[in-house]
Amino acid sequence: MSMRLLVPFLFALAALPALAADPPPAAAGADTAEGAGAPVAASATPAKDKDAVDLADVRAFTAVYSLVKQAYVDKVDDRRLMQAAIHGMLAGLDPHSEYLGKEQLEDLNEDTTGAYNGLGIEVMQVDGTLRVVAPIDDSPAERAGIRAGDTIVRINGKPVQSDDLDDAVAMLRGKPGSEITLNVLHEKQSVPVDITMKRDVIRVASVRARLLEPGYAYVRVSQFQADTGAQLRKRLERLQADNKAPLRGAVLDLRSNPGGLLTSAVEISDAFLDSGVIVTTRGRLKEADLSFRATPGDLLNGAPLVVLIDNGTASAAEIVAGALKDNHRALLMGRRSFGKGSVQTVLPLDADHAVKLTTARYYTPSGTSIQAAGIQPDIALADLALAPRENEPTPIVGERDLRNHLKGTDEGAAADVAPGSADRGVQQDYALNEALNALKALALRSKPAPAHNG
Repeated sequence: MSMRLLVPFLFALAALPALAADPPPAAAGADTAEGAGAPVAASATPAKDKDAVDLADVRAFTAVYSLVKQAYVDKVDDRRLMQAAIHGMLAGLDPHSEYLGKEQLEDLNEDTTGAYNGLGIEVMQVDGTLRVVAPIDDSPAERAGIRAGDTIVRINGKPVQSDDLDDAVAMLRGKPGSEITLNVLHEKQSVPVDITMKRDVIRVASVRARLLEPGYAYVRVSQFQADTGAQLRKRLERLQADNKAPLRGAVLDLRSNPGGLLTSAVEISDAFLDSGVIVTTRGRLKEADLSFRATPGDLLNGAPLVVLIDNGTASAAEIVAGALKDNHRALLMGRRSFGKGSVQTVLPLDADHAVKLTTARYYTPSGTSIQAAGIQPDIALADLALAPRENEPTPIVGERDLRNHLKGTDEGAAADVAPGSADRGVQQDYALNEALNALKALALRSKPAPAHNG
């Protein structure tokens, strides 16, 4: 499947420069577009445009085109050459700009609805390799041990070629139940391993939530779809009801979240903010300069919030993390985020083809661009895992265990908490365990805010 770090949103589409006698139709509802402004009347003696295409470059292109047509070992038709030229032109801009055919457009639509056939794996092209951005929660890829940062070396024994990555991505898709073997190089490992999986219908519930302990909620957002905001509100309301009291705090887990819709990222950020800037975007076009602000209303009524991020937290997920951090609404814990700070816009060419073009950069409320740099957590956590002791620790003797000790007033009234009574996820997840500890400390410092009806 194609890389899904697209952050689409609605911009007014400025006029695009004419590239042919019959220019493509304007993109109705397109997010944004990069192009020239209004046409300028021609001058009798026009000044030389430093951005004009050099005639030597045009000659070089036509010469290469002609040589390929005449001398390539196999006959190549004009359409294939022109398609390759278009792909190459966009690929040379940045990793996220690309030419989209019918299948790729369907993939983008699936991202917003959260249902498709495949492995549940987000990938992108990095320096001629196929790199995993993040596996989707409860997908064949996650269950098989695929992790953010892995490199896919072979697919069903076929090497992934740097000049044919689109076909490699397409091979990840397939009929549910069909088997596929990936040769994967895990991050920080030197020898790739074979991992065999079965494709499945991937239905992504973008929000999951549960109580870690009475009063403390865990909210997992795996990606940003059209209904993610509504899902978040519904699950938090249910947790409030289950807790039978206002929540004392929450952990928002954005680890391995590859992004999605900017509108959903803004909605999630707004859900925890009463005021302040959420994100701004800046591009070459005036229409690309936008600012999104929070509206009154905080689903947690000011209760402490801890956000978990890692190297797979990307794009729209970084918008949420940056908004909550810069507005001093949440404590960020984990590892530096992915660092995708650009906005892509889908510009339709016809019913079955479009160009996905990088048209703007986005900035956190403090005015910082996280492009390539990522977002640094407030508290850095190592990439560790919790494991049970091989041997039980030696019991610590307390005052009540001493012979002839003075009886306490409430001795025996408070029972020890059994180790198995804690949330199983907290017991196994180092970062989540640390986040819960930090959340409890923040809750001790904060005064509960009055609940609001509405």
